[in-house]
Amino acid sequence: MYNMHVKITESWKQKLAAEFEKDYFSKLASYVKQEYQSQTVYPPGKEIFQAFDSCLFDDVKVVILGQDPYHGPGQANGLCFSVRQGTRLPPSLVNIFKEIASDLGKPIPSSGDLSRWARQGVLLLNATLTVRASLPGSHQKKGWEAFTDAAIRVVSAEKSHVVFLLWGAYAQKKGELIDRTKHLVLASAHPSPFSADRGFFGCRHFSKTNEYLRSHGLKEIDW
Repeated sequence: MYNMHVKITESWKQKLAAEFEKDYFSKLASYVKQEYQSQTVYPPGKEIFQAFDSCLFDDVKVVILGQDPYHGPGQANGLCFSVRQGTRLPPSLVNIFKEIASDLGKPIPSSGDLSRWARQGVLLLNATLTVRASLPGSHQKKGWEAFTDAAIRVVSAEKSHVVFLLWGAYAQKKGELIDRTKHLVLASAHPSPFSADRGFFGCRHFSKTNEYLRSHGLKEIDW
């Protein structure tokens, strides 16, 4: 079997060890390696598992689910909805910041790098962890979804009082992986300009998240 040494932080490596041994993962690893060698692919290879590396398993308090990394140059940094420091804010992220401003009265930041959220326990997880330049969805249905579903399942099974933010129909389908008897699931429209007016604006997910964390003796997120 094709065995790839997966460079992912130890806390997650232990939780997801079984996935790395599965047939789908060896096929996925071969595919992704080939793509990086022959195409322009985002994010940079060392940041594929950045969502996990910057938010250790024991620290997870909130999970935000995205679909695909950004597919433009210099945008994707391995965290869903996040862009590198100095990159223009994408429309969905602008709308996320607008909702935070209206919900919590915080000014809209100049940087779209959300690693400061990750460091506080927000797992910023895309369902698909890689994408070919300028081709959204190009790495879907290659195996990433099975891997990231496994990550959602293990958080649901082994942790308590995690807030899952499911924005848009794609993320909401992942709700069936989550045990709602011990976690909070908040769902709304996607923050994209095409749908934000249909229920993302006004959802107050950021204050609701903090209220829930506080009620369970957990530190709030500084959004």
